[in-house]
Amino acid sequence: MTGSLISTLEGRYYTDPAIFAQEQANIFEEMWFCAVRSGDLPNAGDFRTVQVGRESVLIARDRKGGLNAFLNVCRHRGARICLDEAGSVKRAFQCPYHAWTYALDGNLIAAPNLTSMPDVDRVEYGLTKVHLREWLGYAWVNLAEDPPSFEDDVLSAVTERLGTLDAIDGYEIDQLSVGKRIVYDVKANWKLIIENFMECYHCATIHPELTEVLPEFADGYAAQYYVGHGAEFGDDIRGFTVDGSEGFEKLSALEEDRDRKYYAITVKPQVFINLVPDHVIVHRMYPLAADRTVVECDWLYAKEVVDTGRDVSRSVELFHRVNEQDFEACERCQPAMASRAYAHGGVLVPSEHHIGGFHDWLVRKLESAD
Repeated sequence: MTGSLISTLEGRYYTDPAIFAQEQANIFEEMWFCAVRSGDLPNAGDFRTVQVGRESVLIARDRKGGLNAFLNVCRHRGARICLDEAGSVKRAFQCPYHAWTYALDGNLIAAPNLTSMPDVDRVEYGLTKVHLREWLGYAWVNLAEDPPSFEDDVLSAVTERLGTLDAIDGYEIDQLSVGKRIVYDVKANWKLIIENFMECYHCATIHPELTEVLPEFADGYAAQYYVGHGAEFGDDIRGFTVDGSEGFEKLSALEEDRDRKYYAITVKPQVFINLVPDHVIVHRMYPLAADRTVVECDWLYAKEVVDTGRDVSRSVELFHRVNEQDFEACERCQPAMASRAYAHGGVLVPSEHHIGGFHDWLVRKLESAD
C-alpha cells in the first residue's frame, strides 16, 4: 500500500436525483436485496411491504409455510394492494379499489363479475412474482427478470472477508432470535453510510466506547480490510458491551478461535453483518432518496437468551451508540456534498484506499446499462 492520496467520487454522486435513479435501476432493482427477517412472518397470512429501488415489494407467508414476494401492485388498474408496512390477512389480499382478490401464493382468486369472464387466466393475472431466497434467517429478494447468481452477489462477500463461507456457519444466524430492533431515519446518502462502515480512520475520533472494547480500532485500520482478521477484545474487556462488562455465553457452535473477536462484513449493496462471540448485529439499508436512508438494525441472540428475557441492554447500547455516532457523521457530510469545495470530490488516505474499490464498483454498475 502506497502513502499517496487517491480521489473519492465527486460530490454530485451523493446529491443528484438522476444518479440516485440510476442506482435504483442498476443496483437495487438488479442485485439481491435483504428485505425482511423471516421470523417476523411466522404464520400464514403474515406480510410486510418494503421499498426496493422504485418498487414496493410485498412479502408474505403462504399456507404451506413458504415465503413469497410480489410487486405490491394490483394487476387490474395498478392500485397498491397493501398500504400497511406490516400485518396479517386471514386468507387473501384484496385490492381496496375494485376488490380484486389474490391468494397468498399470488394467484387471482376473485373479483366482481369475474365468474362471467371465464377467459381471465387466474395465474396470468395474478400478482407479479419477485425472486426470493432465504439465507441467514432473512428473505432476500431480486427484482431482475433473470437474477444474478446469489453465490456471486451475496455469498462471495463472506468468502472475501472471512476467507471461507463456512466461517460464518458457527454463528448459526438463522437460528438466532431478535433481541432488539432499532430503525434509524438517516438524512444522508446510502453511499456515505457504506463508506463510513468500511473504514475505521474515524474510530479514534468519534467512537470512544468502541475503541475501548476493540483497542486496535484506535489505530485507524478497519477489521474488514484484512481477509480473515478479527479485531481482538482489549485485555480487560469481558464482553462486547458498552462498559466492557461480561456479555452472554459464547454461541454454542462457534469455534474457540473466534472467541473474543469482532468481524465486520459488507454485503453490497445494503447489508452490514457484525459478528461477536455472543450475538450478531445486522444492518439493512433502505435507500429512499439521494439524501435519505432508513437503516433497520437487528441485534440477534441465542434463542434462550431472548425467550428467558435476559437483559440485552448493555450489548445493544454499545452498537446503538456507534450507530448514532456514525449516522451523525454521515448527516454532517451530506450537505457538504453539494458544496463547490467538494465538486471534484475529496481524497482517501492510505487506510481508506479500499473504499476506492467500492467507488470503482459503483461506477461500473452505473455504466452497465449504457
